Amino acid sequence: MIPPFVDAGWVVSHRDSLVIADVRWYLDGRSGRDAFAKGHIPDAVFVDLDEMLAGEPGHGRGRHPLPEPADFAVAMSRSGIADDSIVVAYDDVGGVIAARLVWMLRATGHDSAVLDGGLDAYPSDPETGVSRRYLARFTPREWPSELLAGPDDLTGPEVLLLDARDPERFRGAHEPVDPKPGHIPGAFNLPCRANLGPDGSLLPAESLRRRFEEAGVSTAASVVSYCGSGVTACHNLLAMELCGLGAGRLYPGSWSQYCSLEGMPVEQGDPQR
Repeated sequence: MIPPFVDAGWVVSHRDSLVIADVRWYLDGRSGRDAFAKGHIPDAVFVDLDEMLAGEPGHGRGRHPLPEPADFAVAMSRSGIADDSIVVAYDDVGGVIAARLVWMLRATGHDSAVLDGGLDAYPSDPETGVSRRYLARFTPREWPSELLAGPDDLTGPEVLLLDARDPERFRGAHEPVDPKPGHIPGAFNLPCRANLGPDGSLLPAESLRRRFEEAGVSTAASVVSYCGSGVTACHNLLAMELCGLGAGRLYPGSWSQYCSLEGMPVEQGDPQR
């Protein structure tokens, strides 16, 4: 399997054997599809986070629950992604959104990677309009239970909770979308956007590893990664894999599910560990 992140030079040299997926999405409600139409990597396909990478939201489920495997397979097929496709996904925020598609594909045994640096890193002028899609064969596969966590899996001495949201949301000082501010008690705030350098590219693997080790991660096997709705949490999981820490677990419901469940304790501020 290819690494979870690849640079633009790798993409250019393998371009004829890749499917490139644009996974732009914005928390503030802007349209990723409109951004795609205004300019994208040539021949890329647009993969809609809400429609293709998530099931129906709802009370007790979170904003972006994982879709049913059959629904995900249909979405991939209609995007021209086949069982044997090698997929490189990008966005315009350093890969923190594109990581959701990449994690979903890798978790089900498919070759996929985030384009390091995103749209701006690709060495060609953007293409406008909508790319043509070809129906492909993509076989449904169950989400692997060993890579997932639920509300009952968030406590215990063997669990290290990493919250990938920005510090303001973690502390509860700012909550733009979910009904309650704060974080899951005992979580450590490791913002996924801090995995990136000033130019929007991924930090070197050794720097990433130091970040995780400073958060108490010696192996990703102990980690449950969450965020607002199970999207940007995938970036931390892929970064841990890249720097040799192994595979952690995703809490797909994340804060949007947790804070909607009755009786769940909520913490605010910067807890000391």
